[in-house]
Parts: sequence; structure tokens; C-alpha cells
Amino acid sequence: MVMRPKLAILVSFSGQGGVERMIANLSQSLAMAPIDLDILLIKAKGPHVAALPDNANVIHLRARHTATSIFEVARYLRREKPDALLAVKHRGIIAALQARTLARTSTPISGRLGTTVSAALASKSPRRRARWFSTMRRYYPRLHQLIAVSQGVADDVITITGMSDTQVTVVRNPTVTPAMLSNATLPVEHPWFAENAPPVVLGVGRLTEQKDFPTLLRAFSEVVTRRDARLIILGEGQLRETLLEQAQQLGIADKMALPGFTDHPWAWMHRAAVFVLSSRWEGSPNTLTEALALGTPVVSTDCPSGPRELLSGGDIAPLVPMGDVAALSEAILSTLSNPPEAATLIHAVKDYHQDVSAGRYLDALGLAIDWPHRGQ
Repeated sequence: MVMRPKLAILVSFSGQGGVERMIANLSQSLAMAPIDLDILLIKAKGPHVAALPDNANVIHLRARHTATSIFEVARYLRREKPDALLAVKHRGIIAALQARTLARTSTPISGRLGTTVSAALASKSPRRRARWFSTMRRYYPRLHQLIAVSQGVADDVITITGMSDTQVTVVRNPTVTPAMLSNATLPVEHPWFAENAPPVVLGVGRLTEQKDFPTLLRAFSEVVTRRDARLIILGEGQLRETLLEQAQQLGIADKMALPGFTDHPWAWMHRAAVFVLSSRWEGSPNTLTEALALGTPVVSTDCPSGPRELLSGGDIAPLVPMGDVAALSEAILSTLSNPPEAATLIHAVKDYHQDVSAGRYLDALGLAIDWPHRGQ
């Protein structure tokens, strides 16, 4: 009898973030493949834990921090001898590689990186950046593969570490799922989506520096001097009060709403006239991908990284410089007046469908198996 290959995923579910949702989506597809799937959970917090597949073997580690999980992961590697292990995020990668050394096994370990590291650390101290980069250069070359969520992330890793481009693979996020597309048809209880209401400009994300919603508010304040519209931003974060105060100062408080976080933003996206990504940096922006998959017109900053790849350098939808209020307002106005064909937007994200991504993860991990349900 042919043994089924065993894949382990080492991950920490620590909240409502996009990483947790992407790993849940990936696991759902991988659990349908002819493999045995073990998910080693360091933390199990947030709504996406419940989305992990029932037919995966979810192992709750005693450790509550990645750095303290090394001994447990080493014992797992010695005992189970998986055919491959996927470590998620920087600290998970380091812990998995240290655990393999401790276990004295030869398990192929691959890492998934979902952010452009140099951009994310740009505002940190030179000492912290140097320490982080040094750790990457020391450990990452020991990986079987570094799986990057975009070419921008891949190029950044190669620049930092000096790794060969054959050791760094780009696999698109498993963002588009049947559940997401189905949930987009659900009703939205908000008066601004009523029939014949002004068009809604939508932003989605944590209310943090990274998403740069202050620039979006300033751009929107220019939009409404030329046409009636409304702005909704879905998400929570430390800048909520700052954004509300800014809206008052700009005179748009009655045209801007912050409804908070929702598990299902896709129905809002589906009904929006324009979705705007105003970020300063990303890895591969899931919200932008989701809006495109729903055929919603989009505008994005040309931030590192992901939007330029998604939007074919601006051929599919407008790309504007980061922090450029005038360019962002003009792009929003232009898109409101002349929205692109939905079919073009939907086709742009075909590689981000759940099964397509899962199949390419299996290839990158060295588990090339016969699986008729994998997307190609």
C-alpha cells in the first residue's frame, strides 16, 4: 500500500488577521488532497480557528509563543517524521529550523512570508532592522523553499538574504473561495446602500499607519467637492479617534462612516462603487484581491508590494503614488465616472483561487501528487 505523504503546518492564530484567514483557506483545500495534514497551533485565538478543516489533525501546542515552541516542534519532527513542514511568518520559520536542528532530522522545511520586510521595518531603528536582516541571512538559506505571496516580497527577500531565486517561489494567496463569493450576495443593513443613494467608496483594513486611511480621507474630501459620494471604512484599530477627528476637520463627518470590523466584508465590497487600497506597504493585499474577484472597480496605491502585480502595472485599474492626495482623488473620480468591465477584474485574480493556490503550494513543498481537484 502506498503511504500518503504527511504535511505539517506550523502557525500561530493570534487574531483576526489576513494571515490566519489565508492559512485557514489553504488548509481547507489541502485537507481535500490525498495527504495527511497536521496543523501545529502555537496560539488558537480569533474567528479563523473555527474555519480549520475537521479532517485535519489540529495539534494544540502547550507553548504560547513561537520562540518557546521549539522543543515541542522538535519532538513532533522526531516522532512523526513529516514529508514536509510549512512554517508561517518569520518567527515560525526560525523556530522550525531550530527545531529541526534539535531533532536531528532531515525534514524539508519551507517558509511562507506574507509581507515586504524592508518596507515593514522602514520606520524601525537601524539596530532592529540590522538584527532582523542578519537573522534572515543566517536562517533562510537553510529552507527547502521560501514561499512568497508576491514577486515584490520575493525580490525583497532575495535582496536581503542573497538567496538564489530558485530557492524563492511565488505562490499567490488562496484568497478567493466559494464561501467568499457566496457571502458577497448577503444583504447589508446600511442606509448608504439604498437604491438611488450616492455611490459608496469603500476601504477595508486595520485602522493603523500601514493602511494610511488619513490620505484616503483627504482624497475623499476633494472628491465630494465635485460629486456626491459616501466613504465607509471597515476595520478597527488605534487610529479610530484620530480618523473621526480628521473627518470633522475636513468637513466630511456626515459623509464618512466607520462601522468597525466585520467577518464578512465581501457583501459591502460587492455593493461599493469603488474599493480603495491606500496602503503604504503590503505583502499581497487580500482585500484588493477580493474586490477584484467580485468585479468591483478598484483604485490602489503603488505600494510595496502586490498591487502592481495584481493590476498589471496599472493597465487593469489605476495605481497612484503613496500619500498623493490629488492623484488618489482623481483616480477615484475617474473610476466612478468610467468603471471597468467586471469580467476583466475577475480574470485578473484567477491564480488567487483557493484550489489553484493549494496545488501550487504542494508543488513548492515538493509534494507533487495526483489530485484531480487542484486548480491549474
